[in-house]
Amino acid sequence: MPLWAPTVCIVSLAVLYLLARLYFGQGFRDRFYWRTGCAPGERDSDVPKLICKPSALAKYLLKTCLTFTSGSQSQWIWRKLPHLQTIWNVIWPPAAVQFVRDYLQLADEGLVALDWAVATTSSRRRASSNSPAPIVLVIPNSFGKITRNVVKFCASALDCGHRPVIFNRRCQNGSLLTTLKLQQFGDPSDLREAIRYIRYKHPNARLFTVSESTGAGLLLSYLGECGSSSYVTCAACISPVFRYQEWFETGPPWLYHWFLLLYQKTWLSRYATVLGDIIDMDKLFATRTLREVEEVLFCQTKSNPCWDLYWEKNDPLRDVDEVAVPVLCICSQDDLFRGDPDTTLPFELFETNPHFFLLLTKHGGHCGFLKSRSSVWSHEVLLEYFKSVSEFFMTEERTKSFSKRKCAGSGNSTAYKCGRGNSFKRDSFCSHNIHDIFNWQRSYTR
Repeated sequence: MPLWAPTVCIVSLAVLYLLARLYFGQGFRDRFYWRTGCAPGERDSDVPKLICKPSALAKYLLKTCLTFTSGSQSQWIWRKLPHLQTIWNVIWPPAAVQFVRDYLQLADEGLVALDWAVATTSSRRRASSNSPAPIVLVIPNSFGKITRNVVKFCASALDCGHRPVIFNRRCQNGSLLTTLKLQQFGDPSDLREAIRYIRYKHPNARLFTVSESTGAGLLLSYLGECGSSSYVTCAACISPVFRYQEWFETGPPWLYHWFLLLYQKTWLSRYATVLGDIIDMDKLFATRTLREVEEVLFCQTKSNPCWDLYWEKNDPLRDVDEVAVPVLCICSQDDLFRGDPDTTLPFELFETNPHFFLLLTKHGGHCGFLKSRSSVWSHEVLLEYFKSVSEFFMTEERTKSFSKRKCAGSGNSTAYKCGRGNSFKRDSFCSHNIHDIFNWQRSYTR
């Protein structure tokens, strides 16, 4: 027998043991969920569970969204391997989608980038500002990594007649750094100006928002801070992380932790010289955890002298009671990146707040939910969800005899209508003048 044979056997047995522990050790508390078609004892079923406060919208979604009650996974063996689904989303080449980039100059002369997805077989010209085609703003994870999941969703949205656009934060994904300022984790000011720009350029289009993974922190901060003046019809989060301070303190599993730490240091190294004026870069590159990186970047200033104070200002759920649009969160019980669902999912939020909906599956990993190599169940859910919410609001408006308001005002006041019928004045959303904020830069194709 070769000398290496016993070692291979031991390693194989260890891997099988770990996989068995991951699969059979996913304990989940017995809870009674408000939903239709599923008895309380079916928590081990592959049928997704909608956890929410009973409402007219919830009943309508269960009635019209067939994907809510359909199986979320294929019969492939990998559906029970959350690590494989998660890693597939990161390393597998994305679908062929072309993007046209807009640089958007903000009030403080910083730059963010908006990547508009365009069909590969069509002309590079985007739809006109008068087009009623819905716009889907996609917020990637907080580290700026554009995953296969994001690109694949943009392709699916294009096929359904939507106009997807990816929001890239300062100095992420090739966006330029023009100011000595990085965006704090829960600071939605840049996103607020980008959405205002999109709404100004496309006043006749509904706006949907989607976030992936830790990108949900920025989206939830924005929705909570802006309330009924968010311009958003409805929002969705794929595999969100809710308790971010605890997540940074404990960290994800070591493989993901190491990858994210390396990825973050790599893109920050491009700006080591200029950021050296405000950040101790030697200390930054010597860090060994995501928490240490966040502390070096943002927690050594007068405004944020300590870790706890930083999260008081940046906790995405700090203004969650002010959220005024429907928010669908798609999560899986075996999401090892987020952690144990008993401690990481805020069930009370979904059971008491009528604007939040949790679609919980048994399998799916982190941003996985794969049905096949070319089909993703969560994308089907989101597109059907956007359609159902829009139809629900139009039905409600007709029922209440409200006529659809146009972007035309009287006197010095111009009112927009957004999503659930909330109206607000054109210049009441932001203290800056719209023409002073935005400078339209030359676009290029990526």
